[in-house]
Amino acid sequence: MRSPHGFRNGGESPTSRDRTHFHSTVTAQKLRRFNSLIFLLRLASFSFSLASAVFMLTNSRGSGSPHWYDFDAFRFVFVANAIVALYSVFEMGTCVWEFSRETTLWPEAFQVWFDFGHDQVFSYLLLSAGSAAAALARTMRGGDTCTANKAFCLQSDVAIGLGFAAFLFLAFSSCFSGFRVACFLITGSRFHLY
Repeated sequence: MRSPHGFRNGGESPTSRDRTHFHSTVTAQKLRRFNSLIFLLRLASFSFSLASAVFMLTNSRGSGSPHWYDFDAFRFVFVANAIVALYSVFEMGTCVWEFSRETTLWPEAFQVWFDFGHDQVFSYLLLSAGSAAAALARTMRGGDTCTANKAFCLQSDVAIGLGFAAFLFLAFSSCFSGFRVACFLITGSRFHLY
């Protein structure tokens, strides 16, 4: 029997209701997986950049040994990795916000461009810091500094390597942020699954 209003449950027509996105279980799982992957990349970036900053900060062996802060490139590595560690903590917080509230911290258009832009800038910051420090470390290896202070040079190399690993994870995260920007420009949403 038909409803007197013409619709099964009565009331409003489908065109007058607020339209919300319908998510199937598979789509919701894909979104969770995508967000989890971005969270893991940001966690790895945080871990490696923090470890790099700590290794560089603790790279002093006494009064006769060189100190990391005596070299501009090593100071650059420390500062760049410390900045990326703080940025990664903030981005992990926004990921947790997105998991719990199923919405972005800021308006979606701002959020996708913020993530992509900062991922790009900080990736290049880490790459340039690591490159400058690697060139200095190579020069130091050719001189007397590493002959007399092997532990200092080894710890500097470890800090530089950890910084490059942080760069790789942040670069992968930047690729996913770029994917979100492209989806936003094409579909109006940060995910292609809608």
